[in-house]
Amino acid sequence: MSATDFIVVMARYPEPGKTKTRLIPALGARAASDLHRSLVQHTLQMVDDVRSRCSTCRELVHFVGGHVTAMQLLFGKQRSYCEQVEGHLGDRLSAAIRSAFDAGARRVVVIGTDCVQLESQHIEAAFGLLHSSDIVIGPAVDGGYYLIGMREPQESLFVDVDWGSSKVMQQTVQRAADANLLVEKLPTLADVDYAEDLIPCRAMGAVFQPALPAIRPNLLSVVIPAYNEEQGIESTLKQFESVADIELIVADGGSTDATVLVAEACGATVVKSNKGRGVQLNSGAAVSSGEMLLFLHADARLPVGFRQIIGQSLRDRDDIAGAFQLQIDAPDRLLRLIEYGANLRSRLFQLPYGDQALFMRAKTFFEMNGFRNWPLMEDYDLSQRLRKRGRIRVFSERVTVSARRWQRLGVVRTTLINQVCAAAFRIGFSPEVLSRLYSRFR
Repeated sequence: MSATDFIVVMARYPEPGKTKTRLIPALGARAASDLHRSLVQHTLQMVDDVRSRCSTCRELVHFVGGHVTAMQLLFGKQRSYCEQVEGHLGDRLSAAIRSAFDAGARRVVVIGTDCVQLESQHIEAAFGLLHSSDIVIGPAVDGGYYLIGMREPQESLFVDVDWGSSKVMQQTVQRAADANLLVEKLPTLADVDYAEDLIPCRAMGAVFQPALPAIRPNLLSVVIPAYNEEQGIESTLKQFESVADIELIVADGGSTDATVLVAEACGATVVKSNKGRGVQLNSGAAVSSGEMLLFLHADARLPVGFRQIIGQSLRDRDDIAGAFQLQIDAPDRLLRLIEYGANLRSRLFQLPYGDQALFMRAKTFFEMNGFRNWPLMEDYDLSQRLRKRGRIRVFSERVTVSARRWQRLGVVRTTLINQVCAAAFRIGFSPEVLSRLYSRFR
């Protein structure tokens, strides 16, 4: 990189109740603020890594909230700080970029502090692409972007953009096309906005302490996704009353009944999550403290001695994960065929699904970035990834689940829908499309 490359960091002073507000329902105001501070520190350390390989590269930290002295106390006096201007995000980005060019920059890369997946090589790649392109942009999963770079100020990129929406990236690229600017894109990464986004943070361990829970040895965290489960959630949670070393976490997807009240009365920690199976499972795991994780449906009953089985299995280093055989709580003979097929598939192919009480070490789960934030097929996908790393042992003991899914539409129709969805996923249909089809069929 040349001596006139500037990295502009758009940051916010960490203040409880004003930073990471979308994480407050899951973490609380103080922990959300602590997490934000850790994200800023992590980002600035990454910038330092880039600058260590180019001693003449400059850095500007544009911040909002607090004041320069407060920022210096938290993040170091050696940095160049200035307050962000008033206005929407586009105004602030435009002003920050202009200040860098006014200071002599030839290439400017702007980053935020919300993307824990952003690495120094992404920044270096952005500067490299600016040798031949006018604009470089790093798309975010939510439709925004985590990085934007340019060779000269381009205020038009930030005009008439729906800031805070999923259209930001698309509209910015369109503004660039309208101005005949050549755009290059970096890999798509995820920002940390909601509880389900915290899984990569958990994989980094001590970096995000004390904002996130520390792992407690021998503790089993049971994560139960729920939505309007007031009728059955109590009996599901009661089965753990006399079991030691258990942490109960209910990831509620916005229930409109008494699910949350019932779960809290039973001693469970309730995490208020966005709706969706993968999202809720990740949200619950993100705030867990257990050395081991068990993912359980809200209508499931575990076999006697499950705690010992899980502990013994995960002490065996040959087992990457485990599950139980399926039993459906109804006498219908067709359901016995469903059980047989599911259990045969699990044993032969090591592909247990979510209703078989999948369990694993927390360390493994976080290292693998958890479930995909999908509405369907998140368990199938995780099992596929797990079996590439080791054995998924399926125990002969059975987890009993309610027959309500099959009884609602009939055994044949429900089974056909499930098989069609699985086949469609394998040939490339997205989980989002499948979820819409699944809902329509149901």
